Amino acid sequence: MENKIKNTGTATVNIGDKSYDLPIYSGSLGAPAIDVRALHKASGHFTFDPGYTSTCSTESQITFIDGNKGQLLYRGYGIEELAEKSTFLEVAYLLIHGELPNKAQNISFTNTITNHTMLHDQVESFFHGFRRDAHPMAMMTGTVGALSGFYHDDAHTTENEARDMAIHRLIAKIPTIAARAYKYSIGQPTVYPRNDLSYAENFLNMCFSVPAEPYHISPTIARAMDKIFILHADHEQNASTSTVRLAGSSGANPYACIAAGIACLWGPSHGGANEACLNMLQEIGTVDRIPEFIARAKDKSDPFRLMGFGHRVYKNFDPRSRVMQKVAHEVLDELDLKNPILDVAKELEKIALEDEYFVEKKLYPNVDFYSGIVLSALGFPTSMFTVLFALARTVGWISQWNEMLEDPSQRIGRPRQLYTGATERSYIPMDKR
Repeated sequence: MENKIKNTGTATVNIGDKSYDLPIYSGSLGAPAIDVRALHKASGHFTFDPGYTSTCSTESQITFIDGNKGQLLYRGYGIEELAEKSTFLEVAYLLIHGELPNKAQNISFTNTITNHTMLHDQVESFFHGFRRDAHPMAMMTGTVGALSGFYHDDAHTTENEARDMAIHRLIAKIPTIAARAYKYSIGQPTVYPRNDLSYAENFLNMCFSVPAEPYHISPTIARAMDKIFILHADHEQNASTSTVRLAGSSGANPYACIAAGIACLWGPSHGGANEACLNMLQEIGTVDRIPEFIARAKDKSDPFRLMGFGHRVYKNFDPRSRVMQKVAHEVLDELDLKNPILDVAKELEKIALEDEYFVEKKLYPNVDFYSGIVLSALGFPTSMFTVLFALARTVGWISQWNEMLEDPSQRIGRPRQLYTGATERSYIPMDKR
């Protein structure tokens, strides 16, 4: 990876009676960063940043977020434009290779992915080792990690051909694994992938078709699914992406690295936000109870919080939410569902966009609010929400992993700590304790 950071100045750190000059680097967008790598060697001090929220762990050219502007860029392209004009596999190619594919490249890449969607038959038998009530994310984590036992040659990550094969296999097989996890969890037979369908159509068919009757794939629903994948494809150095990079920094097998990312995403503080949002809507239950919950949300002494409003990163609005808002209304119009939970969601959205309290605090509906509504309307249980997130995010994870391997400055991750435990002491024999 070509180094594109620029030395734009110096920061002076005073510790006691000594000063240390540290270089300041700037990228093409975003805040500059102070390079503290030499600080410990020179001064004997570490920096302290729990959660690494003020630390740049790497240089990257893939995704940029400006939370104040409400901006999300994939390789420089705005997320809203990509969702409107592109396809998920086109975006996948962009994230991996850095440029949008031309027609020939797009056809070749799509064909490669399409022809790697089937699972080894012994992977299929692997599913039967899970309890019938196993969570689909447990099956995803275990099965993706197990792929390392089927594709040994892909572990040679210093070889471009092996690395490309791992990338293609992961993007191709993740939907098949996700759909199989869903079918297994509801006790239905396996539906194999079809090469005549698009990426999103194929996934929907594997999830919802059954041998007993034909399944019609609505173009509106397929396009909505494709947009959901695009919107969740990458999101900079979040917890799961950082987990993939940290695992990859040791030279771990690519399938193990992605399995680590899936396991991290499973955490309720990361990938479970849309599920939490839907649970909240179910708790509200009916439209007439919305004022009660709005009042609770405004009451600082009440621990209740409206899920799906505002975002930790986006201080203005989540740019993905505007796309998902449109998708949500298209899907609900297409399906014409009569569901009180969806009525609650529509009314809550209307209030949040007009209520002075929400507008003043910029608590706009975020992507999780709308994606939870859409996925529920499509018929996915809440246990599958994070699985779909992982399916889409695999493209971002594998792009970040690939970029990390190409970075000549990359070293094995080794965060430090501020130790607060016992100081050195002598062992006391058990009979004298």
